[in-house]
Amino acid sequence: MRPKSLDSSLYRWYNDRGQVKTLKKIARELVATVRKNVSIDWTIRDNVRAQLRVYVKRILRKYGYPPDKQEKATITVLEQAEVLSEGWAAA
Repeated sequence: MRPKSLDSSLYRWYNDRGQVKTLKKIARELVATVRKNVSIDWTIRDNVRAQLRVYVKRILRKYGYPPDKQEKATITVLEQAEVLSEGWAAA
């Protein structure tokens, strides 16, 4: 089953290479890293957002994520983190 936020061509690229497990590793590492580095006001602090962008891009490069898709993926990760972090703060 393809994740909702994943570009279908990118999913096919990983799937064709038997790398769907790699996608799962990327997702898990991204969530752990973002969760560990967010603070209550991270959405309004530019320096924290910038550091998170660096972490996300490092993880994507580490797993060989296609360079032409990295910017869009980074934006998507940060948008999803904004939504998810509301729940993290409440927990």
